[in-house]
Amino acid sequence: MSERPGDVEPDEPQEPAVEEAPVEEAAAQEPAEPQEQTRSPWRRVYLMARPRPTRANLLALLLAALLGFAIATQVSETQEQGLEDLRQDELVRILDDVSQNGERLDTEIAELESSRDQLRSEGGSVEAVRSAQERLDALGILAGTVPATGPGVTVTLDGDGDAISATVLLDAMQELRDAGAEAMQVDDVRLVAGSYFTDTDGSIQADGQTLTRPYTFTVIGDAQTLSSAMEIPGGITESVRGRGGQVTVTEQDEVSVDALHRVSSPRYARPVPEPSASR
Repeated sequence: MSERPGDVEPDEPQEPAVEEAPVEEAAAQEPAEPQEQTRSPWRRVYLMARPRPTRANLLALLLAALLGFAIATQVSETQEQGLEDLRQDELVRILDDVSQNGERLDTEIAELESSRDQLRSEGGSVEAVRSAQERLDALGILAGTVPATGPGVTVTLDGDGDAISATVLLDAMQELRDAGAEAMQVDDVRLVAGSYFTDTDGSIQADGQTLTRPYTFTVIGDAQTLSSAMEIPGGITESVRGRGGQVTVTEQDEVSVDALHRVSSPRYARPVPEPSASR
């Protein structure tokens, strides 16, 4: 076709302009290196787990620090005391024991100091003799070598051989000792630590001496305690009465234990020498 003057040629269709991406974004879209691709999952985990400085996190951190400081201080104080493994009741008991031991030791110290002062004084020799005599009297009563008097009871047992035997009298002596008897005799025989009973030819002997019926114990001690001990259920009194025998217990304000025990010299036992002052 021939162009006419004045005609305008139609514009040719133009392609839409394409904006070029910035170089940095293009680089970001490029495939990552193999090493970066391997680390990217761990990096994402790190970013997700990384703590964020929020008010709640800061408050929790502060409380944890205060709690740790308190625990460390408590443990340190407890270790210094050395009582970290004890309960409260055990600590109270230990405190009571310490207090009681302290009071007892104070009393003993006061008594010893008083004795020391008396011995150092002009009448010290008299006090020493008096103290030694009191000790000798006490040992003499226990050994049965001196007579004794005081409150106590008399216990009379009567019955045939089926009701009363040497074993029954031995048990009666032991029950009286357990009840606090300080001195005792049966008939005319003084009973001491080594006393024994035997059945011999239809009779009963105490320390080799023949006893006669009824068998009477004379005992010094707390009368009420001794009397109550002889009446306990299942004791000697109930046993003898159950076999047809009789037991009579009489409390008295004063009884006399005047039978004496002959002390023989030991054949084998020897006293242990006291250590010298240099040791």
